[in-house]
Amino acid sequence: MYFKVEVLNKATVCEGFLKLKRLNLRHSLFAGGMSPVITRELVDSYRAAAVLLYDPLLDSIVLIEQFRIGAMGHPGGCWVLEVIGGIIEGDEPADSVARREAMEEAGCEVLDLVPICEFMVSPGYTTERIQLFCGRVDASGAGGIHGLDHEGEDIRVEVLSADEAVGELYGGRINSTSSIIAMQWFVANRQRLREQWGAVPQYG
Repeated sequence: MYFKVEVLNKATVCEGFLKLKRLNLRHSLFAGGMSPVITRELVDSYRAAAVLLYDPLLDSIVLIEQFRIGAMGHPGGCWVLEVIGGIIEGDEPADSVARREAMEEAGCEVLDLVPICEFMVSPGYTTERIQLFCGRVDASGAGGIHGLDHEGEDIRVEVLSADEAVGELYGGRINSTSSIIAMQWFVANRQRLREQWGAVPQYG
């Protein structure tokens, strides 16, 4: 079935760190024909790359904690435990962004990189898309405070055992989209990663 969208009017309502647009549009209906004219606000956002850092030899996960304005009012507070992430600028490859951000935000060199997926964050109101990876690192020296001063970053690195990190997924502090998806993928692929990255012998 062929679907179409007709944008009748589009205006920029606000332009700052993000851009907010208001659109009048109509779209194809499953039953046939076109919808009435509807008005929707759209956050014209960015593409980003995010990476879950894993040390297969220590069986440890490297996460970061930082202030997030969207968490204001959340019972757990404004500081969110999450995976590394950063905005993709222009034609920069997503894997390059993941490697760069791992160094800037956690001081970790990514030794190997496995793609997980690309997903739309919340297509009901934003264009934001994230390319997600898992990266092999040496977590033996990870820790401390990181981030770029000119970007207002104040980032604390936290190293958890893989079991502790999984526990935070199912009952604790891992509660943002990229981190949940990455950790659920990790639970399903933990043994394979350890075999692939030489932490345990392969059988069969």
